[in-house]
Amino acid sequence: MAIVGSITKAVILARGLGKRMREGDSSATIDTAQAAAADSGVKAMVPVGRPFLDYVLSALADAGFAQACLVIGPEHTAVREYYARLRLSRIEVSFAVQPEPLGTANAVLAAEGFTGLDEFLVINSDNYYPTDALQTVQQLGRPGAVLFEAASLVRRSNIPPDRIRAFASCVVGADGFLADIVEKPSADQFDNAKLVSMNCWRFGPCIFSACRDVPLSLRNEYELPLAVKLAIQQGLRIRTAISRAGVLDLSRRSDIAAVTEHLKDVQVVL
Repeated sequence: MAIVGSITKAVILARGLGKRMREGDSSATIDTAQAAAADSGVKAMVPVGRPFLDYVLSALADAGFAQACLVIGPEHTAVREYYARLRLSRIEVSFAVQPEPLGTANAVLAAEGFTGLDEFLVINSDNYYPTDALQTVQQLGRPGAVLFEAASLVRRSNIPPDRIRAFASCVVGADGFLADIVEKPSADQFDNAKLVSMNCWRFGPCIFSACRDVPLSLRNEYELPLAVKLAIQQGLRIRTAISRAGVLDLSRRSDIAAVTEHLKDVQVVL
């Protein structure tokens, strides 16, 4: 039975250049197929038993999502071809093209035709989120976010503490709504914030105006956390839920072995 206020559409951000994966530690223990995928920079297609993205899509289906849109680059024909060959029974896969890697806010804009007037989930293609967290997104009933405890991510993920500090830190108000988000926080800012965003968002169409209006970041990108901050300033109310679960991260070659071990007993049904 569907949850009242549940959503069926998911947008998966898969356009990045994969620079950390391509230029990572060449001594990492990976097999030939994994090395080839890592060299391509398409992190989501690194085989960890089967392509990592298959596990992400299967978890989405487990959580009640029926349609997924992969935001990819025009050069990512191998991703299209792979999913064209599969027989999918639980989730539909479509594509949106982000012509240039201009940042995550710009990537969300690329999926506007897919989402239409519906609310939708946004997640990363190189993270494996627990089904419970994805189901929590369904239960929010309105635009919102699942935020993750930094300490829990360290304990229950493959993410070391120094990498946690690179994630956007979040401040939740007494009313349970997101009060602020800080992309690339300083050490002092992070020490004062125990909640981080892993890009697990529920949005409605109003996010697109913020994604259009957000200025370039210091990294010369249109970044989603900054667009969310702008949307809050413009009056958007983002309900939050807190997860104490882990999230697997596949952004570097050194992650591949640990992610493979974590997912070895996970059944994929697409």
